[in-house]
Amino acid sequence: MAEATLRSSSVHGPSGSPRVLEDKFSDNVVRKAPSTALYFPNFLSEAEANLLWKQVYAAPKPKWTQLSARRLQQWGGIPQEKGMVLEKLPSWLQQVADRLSAIDLFETVRPNHVLVNEYEAGQGIMPHTDGPLYYPVVCTVNLGSHTLLDFTPRRSASDDSEENGGGCGGCMKHVDGDGNFSLLLEPCSLSVVAADLYTDYLHGIAERAQDDLQGMTVCNLDMCSSSVRNQEDPIVLQRSTRLSLTIRHVLKTVRLPLRLGLSR
Repeated sequence: MAEATLRSSSVHGPSGSPRVLEDKFSDNVVRKAPSTALYFPNFLSEAEANLLWKQVYAAPKPKWTQLSARRLQQWGGIPQEKGMVLEKLPSWLQQVADRLSAIDLFETVRPNHVLVNEYEAGQGIMPHTDGPLYYPVVCTVNLGSHTLLDFTPRRSASDDSEENGGGCGGCMKHVDGDGNFSLLLEPCSLSVVAADLYTDYLHGIAERAQDDLQGMTVCNLDMCSSSVRNQEDPIVLQRSTRLSLTIRHVLKTVRLPLRLGLSR
């Protein structure tokens, strides 16, 4: 069977601000969410998702970083306050980045960094914000298992935190009560978080092996596949291995000077 290649969209036009994003992608707006969230339930075909899955696991072993509750790969460089030393994305990830650029999800900038997270059933990540190093749009491509991405309002606007692939030591405490909600991320889907939802909410994944949706506020449930929507209560979904491709634009980058000739 011939290898699949990622298809490219022919949709073009301005975007970036919450209003423009919501107008441009009106069919994909999560209208029950309190701020700008988009959900594309079938962003990838099954063949495309399988190809990306194989490429992730074909990466050299040193590319993986093992954390306490998950492992990850970083592509494009290591984001830092002083600036990310820019590295070229591999072609299989550049195709995904180009596809997002083609539909103008990142406005005038282009995605230059991809964080690949692997979650086994029962693994998750503490509530956090992505921080000020990035353009305030984050796109997540979901491979393998589903998950629930949980949102909660930030306790204080002065509390700043960044989940930069190196753990969550600076993750903020969240407030309990009103304002908490979740997005169900299905296999092959794309989720987009922008504007106030990026800056004013924490997001995280609870550490559990299954998700019981009864009594939960899942804002995009009506946009999910019929196999989920048509289940009788209680809806209980079993997790398995999941890969997330978190695609962002790092605002400050640096390039190493090109040195010609041999050192003496």
